Amino acid sequence: MKHVILGNGPAGVVAAETLRRAAPADEILMVGSEDAPPYSRMAIPYLLEENIDESGTWLRKAPEHFRRLNIGELRARAVSLDTDKRRILFHDGHFEDYDRLLIATGSHPVRPPIPGVDLPEVETCWTLDDARAIARLAKPGSRVLQLGAGFIGCIIMQALAARGVQLTVVEMGDRMVPRMMTPKAGGMIKRWVENKGIRVVTNAGVQRIDRGGSEGVVDVTLSTGEVLPCDLVIVAAGVAPNIAFLDSTPVHVAKGVLVDDKLETSVPGIFAAGDVAEAPDLFTGAHLVAAIQPNAADQARVAALNMAGHHTKLNGVLAINVLDTLGLISASFGQWWGEGSESGGTGIEHVDENGFRYLSLQFKDDVMIGATSIGLTQHVGALRGLIHGRVKLGPWKDRLLANPLQFVEAYVARSQQPMALAR
Repeated sequence: MKHVILGNGPAGVVAAETLRRAAPADEILMVGSEDAPPYSRMAIPYLLEENIDESGTWLRKAPEHFRRLNIGELRARAVSLDTDKRRILFHDGHFEDYDRLLIATGSHPVRPPIPGVDLPEVETCWTLDDARAIARLAKPGSRVLQLGAGFIGCIIMQALAARGVQLTVVEMGDRMVPRMMTPKAGGMIKRWVENKGIRVVTNAGVQRIDRGGSEGVVDVTLSTGEVLPCDLVIVAAGVAPNIAFLDSTPVHVAKGVLVDDKLETSVPGIFAAGDVAEAPDLFTGAHLVAAIQPNAADQARVAALNMAGHHTKLNGVLAINVLDTLGLISASFGQWWGEGSESGGTGIEHVDENGFRYLSLQFKDDVMIGATSIGLTQHVGALRGLIHGRVKLGPWKDRLLANPLQFVEAYVARSQQPMALAR
């Protein structure tokens, strides 16, 4: 059996290693599109902060790791797929046949259609090449504008602040990290960031980027009409799955590659995992792309075991986001935005503005389905445990509605004691 894995990020690496354990005699080929060893994009901010060198981003430190496991490596980019012949065409013109295929091609940064977005002073922050370019331009005192204050944007912001730049963050939403934080929580993070000396402009976008009056400077015009001279613009406006090579194939694609609970696509023998996969949600069963590394690893293991002939299922994707924003820890789990009251949804907020502490718990009937927290660094895993375990809270739901900070006690009482669950 020949397994081809398209992608050598976290999902590709975990899948290759899992396959080798599950199918010791099979052929495994892992394909990466960048001229670099398999690395973690989430380590790039640490590289920009100069806490690590480039080797610190590598997913496996030993140079001979994959050779010792008899996992073949190839540097190439897939451009088309023939599902009938089970054959992949790569950009250099060569083909690879496969018996089982894993699509773990990840995602790419989105560049909005803004005039001037392709100027040399405008960068994304997604690859090692991007990091090298940013390091050249983001010197202490440099005027930097970052477009986007989502999850990835806040991680980049932390690295830029550590480099001593003059930073302005522009976000089209009404708060920071709008896709993982409630309005109150996103507003608190904005206030924290501003207290650290970073300017944040919400409810605004970038209209155009023009050459400035001197070399290496661009003028950024905001939707508010303000014009900011900048030495560097970083676009952190989201990502999109790498799925263009699947055009004209029977592989079903929506936002990402649609997969079932075995991570198999609409075409038997073809699987998908990681940022590119659109898998069933833990609670609703609706498909979603959950582009975070823990989900990528879980999906890769399940996909690899099924590729090797085992029968393994993914329980469901749980949205998990944990973020360090200039020392303020925030997290959101599951359906953090809640459920409508007509569907049995209720929720509670605890707000400590001065202490930068916040907690939102969301329930459907007596099961916690989502949570958002700020400044609660201890035992926050209990929130994930209650949500992921779909623990029936019984009388503890009313206790949490009265005092949401008792979530650890609820976790111990309801998920750690089998007799309590039986009642």
